[in-house]
Amino acid sequence: MTENVNIRLRALEPEDLEMLYAVENDVSLWDVGATNVPYSRYTLHDYIAHASSDIYIDRQVRFIVENEVGDTVGIADVVNFDPQHLRAELGIVILKDYRHQGYATAAIQEMLRYSLRVLHLHQVYVFVDSQNIAAIKLFNKLTFKESAQLRGWLYDGREYHDALLMQRIL
Repeated sequence: MTENVNIRLRALEPEDLEMLYAVENDVSLWDVGATNVPYSRYTLHDYIAHASSDIYIDRQVRFIVENEVGDTVGIADVVNFDPQHLRAELGIVILKDYRHQGYATAAIQEMLRYSLRVLHLHQVYVFVDSQNIAAIKLFNKLTFKESAQLRGWLYDGREYHDALLMQRIL
């Protein structure tokens, strides 16, 4: 894995519609998140057009991850924002052609800085399939700690998988 890659987080633009459509409708990603229905282009276009980018209104904020030459390499987001307890869930998807090149590490590090310096969060957390060894290693490397094992938490259409709740106090 390449370390010390440069990334930039930026807001969603209308030009991101097709990439967002492909990611949101990638059935292989449904196993690791809360989505289990396809999204229409219309719905996603409406989301891009009307998202306020105000985490206090939307309870989430989504970024496009770009590499050093401006290629879109993924999506990172802060969701389930809880303003009372100053915590939120992190999400990351790196596009297949850009995986295992250090982009996930760089994007999560930037999201952690944003969560602390801009959002003033106390903690962030992720849910990781207990069989996703690569993701567990990634979050452990970034000093997330396993807090709980959630039995039968994720369903892949065939069977249930345990999930690990991993937290990082900022």
